[in-house]
Amino acid sequence: MSYDNVCKILAEKYPTDFARWLLAVEPRSIEVLKTELSLEPIRADSLTFLQTENRILHIEFQTITRSKTPISFRMLDYSVRLIRQYKVPVTQVVIFLQQTNDEIAFTEQYRSETTTHRYRVLRMWEQDSVQFLNNPALLPLAPLTQTNSPQALLSQVAQSVARISDRETRQNIAACTEILAGLKFEKNLIRQFLSEDIMQESVIYQDILQKGEQKGEQKGEQKEALRFCLSLLDERFGEIDSSIVERVQVFKKEQLEALGRALFRMSSIADLVTWLDEQESN
Repeated sequence: MSYDNVCKILAEKYPTDFARWLLAVEPRSIEVLKTELSLEPIRADSLTFLQTENRILHIEFQTITRSKTPISFRMLDYSVRLIRQYKVPVTQVVIFLQQTNDEIAFTEQYRSETTTHRYRVLRMWEQDSVQFLNNPALLPLAPLTQTNSPQALLSQVAQSVARISDRETRQNIAACTEILAGLKFEKNLIRQFLSEDIMQESVIYQDILQKGEQKGEQKGEQKEALRFCLSLLDERFGEIDSSIVERVQVFKKEQLEALGRALFRMSSIADLVTWLDEQESN
């Protein structure tokens, strides 16, 4: 289950509430922006771009701290691209969902020899639960907030969910709440307070399950394309250097298909390396 994706769904369904929380302003207008920017695709499963009348709010939800491209560098990269494309100031907030002592969760800047870029970090386990319990849009994050009594907090969360009058909204919020609570609490404890039946009726819950299934199918297709592409390489050039194999292994399905077609125009390993260089520079 993608915890990051639940948060993305909430931020895009309730953008005004998230803007009020993170910008501490009342936006006159707000728009959810696409997550595809120029140069190279940005993974869209854990981030949201919200544009108010004069600013972009970039929210990145994280359950883990380590990644292939460090979070701090990604924030610099996103900021430059957003400013270039939309030409407005950008406020960036990384929200760590699961408690950790990793220094990355306590780092609020990217720093190199010539550049310093700052962004905000929110650690959910340090947040006061009150503002989350009183706002249905933020309520699913409440179980992750600071508490000395897990049972008391979950009881308060369940009461807040029960007070939501609209049935569909109540189902959706309950579903997101139970999923995110799983980052912190045992399933049996969660089920004492939140009804599994209500969660499974939720359209958001069904959507998350469907996306998870689709993601699994896509991953299987990518593996099959990689296997086929490596076999073509072996047949075309014989044994190739492991460094080339590693470069091919990170390709998406569409890139692997393009490589398969391009192989028929290559006559040497040098042609292959040139093609890979061109793909990585685009």
